[in-house]
Amino acid sequence: MEKKLSILREKGYKITPQRRAVITALEEFGKFPTAQNILESVKKTQPDVSLDTIYRNLTLLAEVGIVHEIHRHTGNIYEIVTPGHHHHHLVCTECGRTECLDICPVNDAYVREAEKKGFQITGHTFEFYGICHDCNTGNKK
Repeated sequence: MEKKLSILREKGYKITPQRRAVITALEEFGKFPTAQNILESVKKTQPDVSLDTIYRNLTLLAEVGIVHEIHRHTGNIYEIVTPGHHHHHLVCTECGRTECLDICPVNDAYVREAEKKGFQITGHTFEFYGICHDCNTGNKK
């Protein structure tokens, strides 16, 4: 928690009770809570917090690199970025199931192409969309 708060401080943001509660909720959920899940958790200590406040804080946490937002047609989900653990995701377009993919398809060719266009790559995210095994075989749970 303190490392995440120090990142916010370094970037010039205040440490509000709502931000603390959002980070705490993310840590408690582990992988892939929705904004609604986070709201329900935060309301235990911050009963007047709104879903809009949750989204604003999640957006900020994503912008500063504390949280990764994963886009799904069933609603976005979130995970805390773990320093030193770079990964991507597989997302089922049928049920929304999300799995970590511990390989990275980026290679030097991307960096060279970006440099040709005057870009310096500072980070990237990939979500691969498809149909999970259960949906593909009709075994939805």
